Amino acid sequence: QVQLVESGGGLVQAGGSLRLSCVASGGNISTYAMNWFRQAPGKEREFVAAISRSGANTLYGNTVYAESVKGRFTISRDNAKNTVDLQMNSLKPEDTAVYYCFLDVSGRRYWGQGTQVTVSS
Repeated sequence: QVQLVESGGGLVQAGGSLRLSCVASGGNISTYAMNWFRQAPGKEREFVAAISRSGANTLYGNTVYAESVKGRFTISRDNAKNTVDLQMNSLKPEDTAVYYCFLDVSGRRYWGQGTQVTVSS
């Protein structure tokens, strides 16, 4: 069974940056799309960003972002390290949430434990 572990969360001031990492173990994730979700206090979990499997570029590009983070967040992957990262710039207090790494393998859902991101005003 694949295990996902997020890291890199912390406390930053508005306008600052953080880089989150998701390390996968127990399986190679290079052939699967990877996702970042987040959940703020009192809110439902929401989609943040996704990246296609390695070698699956299309006319639409290989990454997608929630409208709220476009231009500020960048998702990337390193197949050699079996990791997926989320670079977050120009952070806003509204970005405060627990961020989760996620993948779906034929209906089997894998979630990381989450990493807390807190942005102060």
